[in-house]
Order: sequence, then C-alpha cells, then structure tokens
Amino acid sequence: MAPSQQPDVIVVGAGLAGLVATYELTKAGRRVLVLDQENRNNLGGQAFWSLGGLFLVDSPEQRRLGIKDSIDLAWQDWQGSAGFDREDEDLWARQWARAYVEFAAAEKRQYLHDLGLRVTPVVGWAERGGSHADGHGNSVPRFHLTWGTGPEVLRVFLEPVLAAERRGLVEFAFRHRVDELIVANDAVVGVRGSVLEPTDLDRGKASSREVVGEFELRAPAVLVSSGGIGHNHELIRQNWPTERLGPCPRTMISGVPAHVDGRMLGITEAAGGRIVNRDRMWHYTEGIHNWDPIWPDHAIRIIPGPSSLWFDANGVRMDAPCFPGFDTNATMKAILSTGYDYSWFVLSTSIIEKEFMLSGSEQNPDITGKDLKVALRSRLAKGAPGPVQAFVDHGVDFVVAHSVAELVAGMNKIARGPQLDAADLERQIVARDREVANKFGKDAQLMAVANARRALGDKIARVAAPHRILDPDHGPLIAVRLNVLTRKTLGGLQTNLDSQVIRADGSPFPGLYAAGEVAGFGGGGVHGYNALEGTFLGGCIFSGRAAGRAMTRAL
Repeated sequence: MAPSQQPDVIVVGAGLAGLVATYELTKAGRRVLVLDQENRNNLGGQAFWSLGGLFLVDSPEQRRLGIKDSIDLAWQDWQGSAGFDREDEDLWARQWARAYVEFAAAEKRQYLHDLGLRVTPVVGWAERGGSHADGHGNSVPRFHLTWGTGPEVLRVFLEPVLAAERRGLVEFAFRHRVDELIVANDAVVGVRGSVLEPTDLDRGKASSREVVGEFELRAPAVLVSSGGIGHNHELIRQNWPTERLGPCPRTMISGVPAHVDGRMLGITEAAGGRIVNRDRMWHYTEGIHNWDPIWPDHAIRIIPGPSSLWFDANGVRMDAPCFPGFDTNATMKAILSTGYDYSWFVLSTSIIEKEFMLSGSEQNPDITGKDLKVALRSRLAKGAPGPVQAFVDHGVDFVVAHSVAELVAGMNKIARGPQLDAADLERQIVARDREVANKFGKDAQLMAVANARRALGDKIARVAAPHRILDPDHGPLIAVRLNVLTRKTLGGLQTNLDSQVIRADGSPFPGLYAAGEVAGFGGGGVHGYNALEGTFLGGCIFSGRAAGRAMTRAL
C-alpha cells in the first residue's frame, strides 16, 4: 500500500503501546501509519482481553481503605522482586523501573483519569510474595481494577486515535506483516513486508498467513510495538530458564492469541537491535482450559484468593511461599521439580464462591460492561459468579465431589501423572482443618489468610472466612487441575529512557524505537525476574507514552 501522505512515524503493531504512542504523536500533529498483521477487529491486541489491572502507589483508593503506601515502599518491593543482577543487560531496565515506580506514584493516575478512565474502589492484593520485607512481592494491596476492564483501558486511547484517523493524521494498514526493517546510512528508515489475504474473522481468532502481496514503506522513525512471544511455544522452549525454574513444561496452554508470535524480536535483532534478558518470562501456574475457546489452546488464569490448598502432582501440599497468589516463580519451580507440569487446588464451595476470579475481560462481563447493579448482584450474592460456575460445570480441569474418596477418584481420571492416594490427601486436609479451631496456630497459610483479612478490600470481596474445608456445610468439595499458562515476555529489545532501541555497542539506533512487551515493557526488562502484577498494561502505557513523546521531540 502507499499512504496518502508521507508519514512521520511508522508504528509496527496496533496493540496498546502502539496506540498510546500514536495518541501522543497525533496530539503534536504528527502523521502516523500503523501496520498490523491482523484485521481491524483486533485493534488494541492483547489489552482488550486483559482484566485491566493497574499498579498504582499511594492512590486515593488505597488511602480510603487505610492502606499506607509510599514510593519508598513500592521501590523496595520492586527491587526485591526484580532482583536485577546483570550489570550490562539491566543497565537501562533499572532506570526504567525507577522511572515507572515514580510514574505510578504520581502522574499515572491523573494521566489516565484525564482521559476518562476510572478504577473500582476495592484495591486488590496481587503477588504477595515470600517471607522477607526486602524480598519479592507487594507489601500492600496495589492492584487497581479498571471499571470496564481491558477494553476500557484500550478505549481511552483508541477513541482519540480514531478521531485522528478521521482528521487524516492516522492511517491503518491491516494485514500488513513486517518482515524486514530497512537500514540506510546506519539508521532505520522504513519497513518491508508481506500483505496477507483479507479476513473478517472476529477478534482473537487465528487468521490465515497466506501472502497476497508485498510492500515497502519509509518514514523518519519506526516504532516496534508488536508484543511478546506468549503464543510461540517454540520460542518459549528455546529461551526457557531451565537452571532457574526447572525443565520446560511439556504441556502449556496459551493465555494470549496466536498472533502473539514474537516475530519482530528476531527481525529487529537482524537489523542491529539488541535483545537482552531472553530467559526472563512470566507464565502462570493456575491455568485452566477454556471450555469455550476463542484462540487455539485458549487458557484462562484463575486469580485466586489465599485459602485454597495447593498440592503438587504427587499430592503433597506445597510449602510457603507457594500459596495461591503469593509467588508465581517460586511456585513454578516447585511444581516442575516434581517432574510433572501440573498441580492441584483443593477447596470448598465457600472458597470458590468468594475467592475465585478469572482473568480476562470476557470472563468478567459485569465489570467490563460497567454495570454496577449487575456487578453488586454477581459479587455479593451467594454462589459463584456466573463465569466461574460455568467452568465448574463445563471445564475439563474441575472435579466436584461430596467426599475425599470421590474427589480423588475424579482427580485421578484427569491426572497426567501419579495416581493420588485418597487417605493421604485427606490426612493433609484434616491436619489443616484442625488448625481452624483457634484464632491462632502454626499453619503458615492460615496465618497468611488471617493477615489478608486485615485488609478491608480482601475481607469484603476476596478472602473467605476461615472454615474447615471438609465441613459439609461449606461443600461440596472441588478440585482443580492447574496447568502452566503462557503469557508475558519480561525481556526484549533494550531501550533507553526515550524508547530508542540500543545496538550491540550500546549506542542508540537512529530512527528505531520500541515500546511495550517487545521492549520488556521498557529497557529490555523493567520487571527483572518477577512482576508485581498490574504492571503490564501500565508498562505498555508508560513506554508507549515515552516513545510517542520522544519521537515528537526528535521529529
């Protein structure tokens, strides 16, 4: 295709980071050409499917709930979680991390509020971490849920971008797949690629890769904002950190659509850009097969409260910090150390009714639809929310039973490994249940539950009152087979604070910028080894904003 006007910037990838950069560029009157290998139905990419969680520090919502947060505490948590330990590869990542925490503590909320975005009043406590104050995890609740979930985060940027399209400042070229960055005089000056056959498939559906044409386009600046490798299991296996986490899982299900393929990482590296921290990635251990899939191997993550008992594939209850919602990577390592790639939740019906939330905009229609009455009925009424109950009724990973023997029989039917012993599993559950008789005890998970219920938001909306799991009044019993769900790329193209891609010699690559997940959300790895959650959408916003403003200045 030939744009109607010579663009100032070519943006490769119409996800959230690319749209934020485009928004910033058009505010300054710049002309932008946005390329994407999918059709218009997929505008916004993975952000559309997200829960819409945002990491904020010392927000009004936190203060109303009595949560005392500060930039010092948040920075302590970020450093303890990131574990930056690579002098060269983490050079820019550290600077991005500090800048992002400062953004989350100051300008971020107002920036989004001015665009029309609102958050719910209950602040969630995600990724609670380990056992040391200066180690991994959030010391306080910081997960702010967007009223409208991911589509609303997308809307506040997409609407002004579409308005700029109507004014002639933005052009979209869908089904245009970039295969090469054009380099001339030591600078990136454009892109070459393939035109894919047209499609009218709905958002998220895997589309054809049949080539029907070619293109070559040029501009003074090119932004790569093409996402990570979350659906490219081959790349995940190539980069899997075996020494750190254990063997790569044989069975993985995909938390992102098929177009999240990581192609632009290799293409940008071939042109001279530098990739760092390839082995850092963020996959979840609480994945379940979607009973009503949109994309191939469609996985949904359970965002659990802290009360479910977590057993490995051998039926052994896991130790701290491997509790639901505490330490993702530590739990991944513990699961894989058994030689198997799955684990189990065992819980009561009372726990699933209060504590199970499913990640994804489509799994939370009440909040996504911004319907307060429906949300209150859904979240406060007795029984599990409708989408959760649908998985209990139809999901291949769920077992419901009225006795431990019946439960284990069902678990053994869907196990991919050892057959569990009902008597041994019941012994462990009974031992935990005895600890509930007192307000104190030695069970570390029950202590964590008691601590969680001291946070008003958790007590009201997310954490069930402690009870015996085998109490029939709280039944029936439920077991969930948990699978590894692929999701985020934490490493990527190294960038400076202006989102310029760094070359192998450490210098900025003229004309080339990167934002979002392809840049490790900034610097090639702003999260380090661990994410504090609510930081992915925010990372796309922060790095896209930085890229858009830097390109505006450069032009």
